[in-house]
Amino acid sequence: MKILNVSRRAFLGTMAVSGLVLAVGLPRLRSAGKEAKKYGADSMPNGWVDSPLAFVAIAEDGTVTITCHRQEMGQGVRTSLPMVVADELEADWARVRVQQASGDQERFGNQDTDGSRSMRHFFEPMRRCGASARTMLRQAAAARWGVPIDEVRALNHEVVHAPTQRKLGYGELAVAASRLPVPARDTLRLKKPAEFRYIGKGKVKLVDGPDMVAGRGKYGIDTVLDGMLFAVVARPAVYGGKVVSYDAAAALKVPGVVQLVEIPGTPPPSEFQPLGGIAVVARNTWAAIKGREALKITWDDGPNATYDSTAYKAALEKSTRSPAQLVHERGNVDTGMAKAARRVQAEYYIPHMAQAPMEPPAATVRIVGERCEVWTATQAPQVTRDRVAKRLGFPSERVTVNVTLLGGGFGRKSKPDYVVEAALVSQAMKGAPVKLTWTREDDIQHGYYHTVSVEHLEAGLDSAGKPLAWLHRSAAPAIASIFGPDPKHEQPPELGMGLVNVPFLIPNLRVENPEAEAHTRIGWYRSVSNIPHAFAIQSFVAELAAAAGRDPKDYLLELIGPARRIDPRTLGDGWNYTESPQRYPFDTGRLRRVIETAAKEAGWGSKLPAGQGLGIAAHYSFVTYVAAVVRVAVNEKGEVAIPRVDVAVDCGPQVNPERIVAQFEGACVMGVGNALLSEISFKAGRVEQANFNDYQVARMNVAPRDIRVHLVASDFNVPLGGVGEPGVPPIAPALCNAIFAATGKRIRTLPIAGQLSA
Repeated sequence: MKILNVSRRAFLGTMAVSGLVLAVGLPRLRSAGKEAKKYGADSMPNGWVDSPLAFVAIAEDGTVTITCHRQEMGQGVRTSLPMVVADELEADWARVRVQQASGDQERFGNQDTDGSRSMRHFFEPMRRCGASARTMLRQAAAARWGVPIDEVRALNHEVVHAPTQRKLGYGELAVAASRLPVPARDTLRLKKPAEFRYIGKGKVKLVDGPDMVAGRGKYGIDTVLDGMLFAVVARPAVYGGKVVSYDAAAALKVPGVVQLVEIPGTPPPSEFQPLGGIAVVARNTWAAIKGREALKITWDDGPNATYDSTAYKAALEKSTRSPAQLVHERGNVDTGMAKAARRVQAEYYIPHMAQAPMEPPAATVRIVGERCEVWTATQAPQVTRDRVAKRLGFPSERVTVNVTLLGGGFGRKSKPDYVVEAALVSQAMKGAPVKLTWTREDDIQHGYYHTVSVEHLEAGLDSAGKPLAWLHRSAAPAIASIFGPDPKHEQPPELGMGLVNVPFLIPNLRVENPEAEAHTRIGWYRSVSNIPHAFAIQSFVAELAAAAGRDPKDYLLELIGPARRIDPRTLGDGWNYTESPQRYPFDTGRLRRVIETAAKEAGWGSKLPAGQGLGIAAHYSFVTYVAAVVRVAVNEKGEVAIPRVDVAVDCGPQVNPERIVAQFEGACVMGVGNALLSEISFKAGRVEQANFNDYQVARMNVAPRDIRVHLVASDFNVPLGGVGEPGVPPIAPALCNAIFAATGKRIRTLPIAGQLSA
């Protein structure tokens, strides 16, 4: 552990003073040897911070303010992380308020709210943060009373001297405690789980709930500043397109339009930079939109003008039918296939999809002198800060990113291109505050899309129906294509999302990855490449079960085999969601348990009415184990209803069970939308969909009538898993397997849409 003498900010109700503060993250030690590989939070940019000086303030009236450095987009992180601090602090939750951190990873540690890792990476640091503040309050009370600290304990917002029952409130101790050094980590006494007041109880309500329900919650799109201008952008319809010329005359005649600003584009790979185009600046958003409609622009569509989803699907299918780049192998598939009594083959297609958060991207920027201030809904405030600073030519410390509530994110708001656009327009308007808004059409047609993929699987079965050989070819454009030269192959994180790390007891297995060139911006989408891989593999397992005449659940469990803990590297996965393979092995016992739990709770094996069926699927993602059983009813018109879904979850310790259940309910609805409805398609390089009339998401009429989430019990000796994303992947295959059980029809292409009406 390293001690640094640094400047302290105001803490515990006092003005800033100088003192000793613990270094954050892991100390960087110089060594002649190779630096040890870092995992988890240590591997993330700026690591973690656990000092109460960054996160806790106590006023003299006893009000505790806890800063949340992760972004709220419906998952409840502004409740759950402060709740952990408050528990270890022994604070009365009724006297706690939460404030949002600005973008500053040097101060707060990593702030990227993605990858289902906010609680996974910050549970322990936030516990230490609360315990440190609690210890400082106890030390202050012991000093005032002149008693040993061992006689002093913190209890529900007070410090109590056990022998005399004297008490001091936190507010009374705030000033004295602030003058003490932060305790060393190895001296802290963390609570035992039996002592938790809030953690694991599921009784703490969302801090933002009342404001959200009453319409008082402030989202990025709600920002209002004095003298604010409004802007929208006409962007190239084709990725890599650019403005050749434009006629501004008609646009400038629209009442309320003030000025046009040309935004230079960024040729592919464009990372998080704007696509380019013409911004229309006006006195209100409606005027800006009407001005954009009046613009006359001549575009050069560039090299992606021929991108066509139908042709691309055919090209992917062709590429998956021939040998390709080997990414994982055990045994000899050719030998296994040659010995097989029967061969089974299937191909699965998953289209592009858009995140389509209910609040489309929006950002407000104001520049005063050499300082820039941003108000926006972003999942990545430090990334936003850095990209804005670089584009404006400012030092990063002169850019402030104020984070609002997010009206949904799903990965789209990890990419701050829309914030950079607003900054450039404000700069062009001499620093005037500008709110730049994306319309729904902008969001659907100019986003970062979930990858499109074709999954080709073959298996050779012995006479008893057991697989002797397994071949999987997965072709999908990579997210890495937006960051550098297109690798044309899925990268280790994508390969590790259920493609190579298949835990089945199959003696001969080969996974190949054909080329797939990107022709649009590929970006993170909730659960990322787990979606196509789980859909294909779990659907194919059900097909093999049918070919073998076996029950799908029993067949799946037999493939997984007995409980064992597998080093993910032996499965070809060296990524493992950035987590240590020793701390987070692939535990097939936990995977089996969620399958068995979901099946039992759903009444697997019970007789159902005609036209109804049960389907099962399971998947490991974000170091969490999930199984789903979907019950469907298909009528004579081919219309699908979902009376019930049972989801079993093993995410390790459950810090906020109520929020975990809510996350898996939402993931279930999103997974149903992915399977039934959602598709982005391209023609002549252009997205064919524009709004929710043709890019459909799950609404109430298709949502499951009853979603039951079953949390598998775990103790706090097990490391935490992710929660936000793992619920999505098993839903589509479980749904399609249920449709087969109900109708005898296999679904291998998503979305299902009208495939059952024929």
